[in-house]
Amino acid sequence: MKIAIAQLNPIIGDLSGNAVNILKAAETSSIQGVRLLLTPELSLCGYPPRDLLLNPNFIAKMLQRLQQLARELPQNLAVLVGTVEPNFEAELQGKKSLFNGIALLEKGKIQRIFHKHLLPTYDVFDEHRYFSAGDKSNVLILEEEGQAIKIGVTICEDLWNDEEFWGKRSYQVNPIEDLARSQVDFIVNLSASPYSVSKQNLREAMLRHCVLRYKIPIIYTNQIGGNDDLLFDGNSIAFNRNGTLICRARSFATDLRIVEFNPEKQDFLPIQISPLPDCEEAEIWSALVLGVRDYARKCGFSQAVLGLSGGIDSALVAAIASEALGSENVLGVLMPSPYSSEHSLKDAEALVDNLGINSETIAIAEAMTAYDRLLEPLFSGTEFGVAEENIQARIRGNLLMAIANKFNYLLLSTGNKSEMSVGYCTLYGDMNGGLAVISDVPKMRVFSLCRWLNREREVIPQNIIIKPPSAELKPDQKDQDSLPPYEILDEILRQFIEERYSIEEIVNSGCDRATVEKVARLVARAEFKRRQAPPGLKITDRAFGTGWRMPIASRITN
Repeated sequence: MKIAIAQLNPIIGDLSGNAVNILKAAETSSIQGVRLLLTPELSLCGYPPRDLLLNPNFIAKMLQRLQQLARELPQNLAVLVGTVEPNFEAELQGKKSLFNGIALLEKGKIQRIFHKHLLPTYDVFDEHRYFSAGDKSNVLILEEEGQAIKIGVTICEDLWNDEEFWGKRSYQVNPIEDLARSQVDFIVNLSASPYSVSKQNLREAMLRHCVLRYKIPIIYTNQIGGNDDLLFDGNSIAFNRNGTLICRARSFATDLRIVEFNPEKQDFLPIQISPLPDCEEAEIWSALVLGVRDYARKCGFSQAVLGLSGGIDSALVAAIASEALGSENVLGVLMPSPYSSEHSLKDAEALVDNLGINSETIAIAEAMTAYDRLLEPLFSGTEFGVAEENIQARIRGNLLMAIANKFNYLLLSTGNKSEMSVGYCTLYGDMNGGLAVISDVPKMRVFSLCRWLNREREVIPQNIIIKPPSAELKPDQKDQDSLPPYEILDEILRQFIEERYSIEEIVNSGCDRATVEKVARLVARAEFKRRQAPPGLKITDRAFGTGWRMPIASRITN
């Protein structure tokens, strides 16, 4: 039996467009003699649809499009399509609920819908808001040349509850264990598993463990693409019953792979294994490029604009945008003030030349003078301070927004995770934008990404990498005047935000108590800024996006 893995890039809510892509994969598979086609979780509506699922009209249209797709598919092919199904039993009790389902489409009809058993409610997931948990056996039997093949069907989280691997159970039931008792020939898992750095290594270790524990081959199908803040890396895989990886689809790209199951050997035959990116920097680069490209494409933009300061953050974002959209579709705007150093202007110009992007220069000294004149009656007798410094950033932010508004450009903001964490950024200034490209990339990782980019030729001018970071909002300003050195700051932030360690635990790891306490205060105080920031691309296990739900008005001790 041939099983095809369709690694798709859906657009949320685009029922017709997503169905067309499923149909194309089905037609290609049918020509190659495939019996069963797998598509990702919620492949018809895209994942995550979020509160679109609260719209009854959307649910009705999804069912109609699913029925139409069933009629359009090749007759010799069975297709598993991610969709939703109303929970009629709950509706009888006066409750509105859905099942996260996988529809079996065959011979022109919806033959059956399998339900997801385990519903995650952590980090970016909130599936109990929309779904009821399935409780029926998800066993599919397909005939192939007179033989009945017994297939276990699981959906994403159903695979993530092996107490031997994790050391605990997060849910009462283990769907993989239940399918093993049913003596299925192999298991398929249809996923929409968001990306984070090195997550594929974890997935493969977990899948290998499950295979070896139950001696059942597994195929894992994942979607790719950027959907708002979430990135999906693909990397669909299959393991034979000995725990050997026999197939891996491409990273961060659509793909169609065919796995063959041999009923006599009760196992998969080996096929092509695509390599993973060779380092974390290569992986993160691919993720961010995909995120910018998809965010722009799915929101209707073809061009982007950003401010170029001559600093490393804007340099990295410009490089990502150039790769994602084409250098001819990126505009970098240099906006020097009287405090801008000559070398910063030259560095920004060198970056423009290296990338081949478009550029404009708009000096802001005149605008600064106008603001000073307007505010002088109110500010008279006070010292120059943060308010005056931030006016420069807000002038720049207004100019960029005007350009974006005039020419329908996507404005990319350039702040990194270290700055966003502690509020070292200006609301309505450098935080302006439609997408915060590197808001989940710590400063030290920004440096390593730029050095990686320069491994074969100079993409980021060397002086941008080696000079001390500065906002250049007053004479001789350095980031380290206000913040701990970034190598120290990033380690504290990693433990505090991503590991969720307490102040005491971080201090016990060797960090200075006063510094840790200061950083924790800054993180809490900056919450109101982050709430007003544009969406950012998630690459770590804990980002300032849909999975971050901290209060603004609070008073806590750690």
